[in-house]
Amino acid sequence: MKTLFCSILILILLVSCNSVKKYNEQTSSLHAVEDLRSDVDKVYNQLKRHHPKLYQYTSKEDLDFKFDSLKTSIKSPINSREFYKKLSPVVRFVRQGHISVGSVNKRFTRKERKLLKKKKFQFYDLDFEYLNQKLWVTNVREEDSTLVGCEVFKIEDDLATDLVKLYKKRFASDGYNQTLYNRYVGKGFPYFYYKDKGFLDSLTLTFKLKDSLFNRTFKRIPKDKEQVKLAKKRKLTKTEKKNNRIAAKEKNKNDRKYGFIKKDKSYTRNFKFLEVDPTVGYMKIKAFGNRNYKKFYKESFAKLDSAKTKNLILDLRDNVGGRISEVDYLYAYLTDKNYKLIEESEVANRLPYLSFLMSDASPNALKIVSGLFSPFIVIHNLIKTKKRDGRFYYNLRFSKEKAPKSMHYSGNLYVLINGNSFSASSLISTHLKTNKRVVFVGEETGGAYNGCVAGIYKIYEMPTSKLKIRMGLMQVETSYKQNPDGYGVKPDVKILPTIKDRNLKKDPELEWVLANIKKKKNS
Repeated sequence: MKTLFCSILILILLVSCNSVKKYNEQTSSLHAVEDLRSDVDKVYNQLKRHHPKLYQYTSKEDLDFKFDSLKTSIKSPINSREFYKKLSPVVRFVRQGHISVGSVNKRFTRKERKLLKKKKFQFYDLDFEYLNQKLWVTNVREEDSTLVGCEVFKIEDDLATDLVKLYKKRFASDGYNQTLYNRYVGKGFPYFYYKDKGFLDSLTLTFKLKDSLFNRTFKRIPKDKEQVKLAKKRKLTKTEKKNNRIAAKEKNKNDRKYGFIKKDKSYTRNFKFLEVDPTVGYMKIKAFGNRNYKKFYKESFAKLDSAKTKNLILDLRDNVGGRISEVDYLYAYLTDKNYKLIEESEVANRLPYLSFLMSDASPNALKIVSGLFSPFIVIHNLIKTKKRDGRFYYNLRFSKEKAPKSMHYSGNLYVLINGNSFSASSLISTHLKTNKRVVFVGEETGGAYNGCVAGIYKIYEMPTSKLKIRMGLMQVETSYKQNPDGYGVKPDVKILPTIKDRNLKKDPELEWVLANIKKKKNS
C-alpha cells in the first residue's frame, strides 16, 4: 500500500511538472497569426454569448470594428504577453469595469513555489498614488520609510509617467467615467507592472526628491519570519502558553469581526468616535467582503445609538466593492424606510449559474461537483429566471423589499468617496444619494450610478494564447437612474487631495466635513 501511494504521488508530481513546463513553453513561444486571430474571434463570441449589456456604452458597429481592426493588426507571430498588450486596450472599449483581461505569467513547480514562499519582493512593500500627473510613494511597509513622499521618476529604463499612461489603456471604467483611472492605476501599479513585465527577481527604480535623483534596487529577500524561525526559541511556561492561547483566540475573534488584512496588518472595517470631536462617529470600510461583518455593524450602530450621535462619517474612499450581502446589511442601518436594494438582474441566458460554475478556469473538482448537481442547478436557474420583452431576468434575494434595522441611524451622514469607490460601494452610494440628509464629499465614484454588470463571473481561457478574460454575468442596479448614463455618483462638495496634503498627512475631505459640522453647531 505504501509503495502504491508513493508511486501515485510521484506520478502526480511528474504530470504537474510536465504541465507547468508545457504551459510556460506555450505562452512564451510565438503564436501563428491565424491562431491569434482565432483567439480574438473566440473571446468576442464569449462576450456576445454571456454579457447581458455588451453594447450599453459602445455600439455593436463600433465594437465589431474594434475587434476586426485588432485581427488585421496582427501581421506577424507574437507571444502571449505581446498579444495581451494588443487585446486588453480593445476589450477596454466595452466600457464595463468588471471585464478584465489577464496577462500570462510564468508558472512554477510545487518545489519552486515552496521556495518562493520563503521570500518576499521588496518592491511590493511600496504603496503608490497617482496625483498631479505623477506617481508617488505614499507608504512603505518594512522598508526604508524615507522613500515616502518621493516621486517615482523611472523604473529601469521606462519613465513612470509613460508606464501610467500605457496601463490606463488596459482596463475600463464603468461607462464614460474618468475618475477611476488615476486612482486605480496608482493603487494597483505593482499589479499592472507585473502583468506588463512578468516575474522579476530585482528591479531598479529612480526616485526624485525635490531636484535630486537617486536609485534604489529592490530584490527578493528572505522573509523576516523565516529568520525568526531559525533563531533558538525559549521554552514557554504553562502560564505563558495559556496567556498566548487566550490572546490568539481574542485576536482571531477580532480578525473575523473587523476583517484582518494580512498584507498591511490592518482591518477592513473600522469604527471610532473622533478624538477631535467625540460626538462624531467615523466608519471606514475598505471593502465589502472580508470575513464576518454582522457583529461589527451590530456593535457599531449600538454605540452610535447609545451615544445619541448626530453626525456620522462613512468613508468609502478606495473601496472597490465586494459582497452585495454586506452592502444590504449595512444599508438597513442607514435608512428609515422600507427598501429594495436592487432590481431583478438582467442576464444573457436562463442558466447564469451554470455558466459561472463551469467556467474554463473553475477548478476541476468544482466542475465535477457542478456536473453531478447540474439537474438541480438547471431547475433552480429556470425557476429564478423569467423572460420579459425578449430579455432574461434573474431574481436575486436582494431584489425583495426589506425593512430597516430597528436600531437604524437617522442623524446627519457624510459619505467620503473617490474614483476608487467602485462596484458595491457605488451601489450603496446610489441609494444614499437619494437621501437629503446625506452629504457626499470627494470626487465622482468610479462605479456607475446606474449599475454595473457583476454579481457572478465567467472566466474564459483562450485556446492558443492562454490569456483569460473575466466577465460579469448579471446586471446589478437599483431602481434609481440618472441621465446621462455612464457616470458615477457625484459629490456635493468636490475635493481633490494633492501630494502636499499627503506629505503633510492632511486629509482635506475629512477636514472639510469636521469644519462643516462645527459651523452647523455654532450656527
